[in-house]
Amino acid sequence: MTTISIQPIFHHGEHHLLLIFPKESGLIQILRKEFPAKWSSTYKAWYIPNGKDQINHLFKAFKGLAWLDLSDLKKSDSDLQRHETGGTKSAMSESPDSTREEIKKFRNWLLSQRYSDSTVKTYCEAIAVFLRFFHEKPLARISNSDLVQFNTDYILQRKYSASYQNQVINAVKLFFRIIVNTDMNPELIHRPKRPSLLPNVLSTQEVASLLKVTENRKHKTLLSLIYSCGLRRSEILNLKPADVDSDRNLLIIRQGKGKKDRVVPLSDKTIVLLRDYFREFRPQTYLFEGQQSGEKYSEQSLRKVLESAVKKAGIKKPVTLHWLRHSYATHLLESGTDLRYIQEILGHKSSKTTEIYTHVSTLYLQKIKTPFDSLDLT
Repeated sequence: MTTISIQPIFHHGEHHLLLIFPKESGLIQILRKEFPAKWSSTYKAWYIPNGKDQINHLFKAFKGLAWLDLSDLKKSDSDLQRHETGGTKSAMSESPDSTREEIKKFRNWLLSQRYSDSTVKTYCEAIAVFLRFFHEKPLARISNSDLVQFNTDYILQRKYSASYQNQVINAVKLFFRIIVNTDMNPELIHRPKRPSLLPNVLSTQEVASLLKVTENRKHKTLLSLIYSCGLRRSEILNLKPADVDSDRNLLIIRQGKGKKDRVVPLSDKTIVLLRDYFREFRPQTYLFEGQQSGEKYSEQSLRKVLESAVKKAGIKKPVTLHWLRHSYATHLLESGTDLRYIQEILGHKSSKTTEIYTHVSTLYLQKIKTPFDSLDLT
């Protein structure tokens, strides 16, 4: 029977329960049906709100299907009460006034340097957790040894991801250099290498079936544009009507990742789809808007659109929006597009990032003759 390990986390300013278990579609379906579960790219696991009677609810939902491992939950209860009291208040609001003021200065500095909203939020939350861990110690007395202790007693003990560990270390190093005017040496902490993972890719047939079953014109246009232009989630949601240059068959991506503008080609078929969409929905401020005119389409709604399409198409893979971007790049490569052009279209800073698609492309793999075929097994 599958074991689900449950760990307490403080994520996005609130207390949650992290559920760690092997990927099993049946368990995931139950989790999402019974709870407002969300996937964390930071922890690489599902998480749910840490509310009243949530553990009892988990036991009922997974009775006979999985074991619940509460050892980490019990082990850290006292520590959580000591360091993370305050219910569902934000990370900053739980800090002392002096510390809260320093975090506010840090936030303003990050904004002045044009860091992305997600980075500002992540760094400020990381600093708030770190400083709460040493709430009885003045900022000027916090040293490298404290950073090592935090890494050992907080991050590693709770088995947080390497990605989260690196985010916290980067935030602490920057905060103390800019705000406290002291240098922390994160090199004292061994930083694990991030796993080298291949991008997940759908076949052209799977992409086609996913789009065919999407009947709502707005939903179809959303998914089609993500795939046909290789867009990131934030890029599709921030598009404005003026970014579509139908005369030159171009889509202008403004201030994408790394604050870079770029242009990507629009096919004639995509332009027809966009024109039909324009006639029906008449977007005002954003190319794709929510229920209210001028309101940006939400990330949650976009995720649900994809999930519905995947389910209707009968695709059993755990498809995410980024799979469509990966699929677009891989299909371009397989159709003979030069890797340098793919790099420009995707907005990659380094060609090494784009080269990863050569490892999943079947263009050359299918031409390789395995020596097994030449064996005489008769």
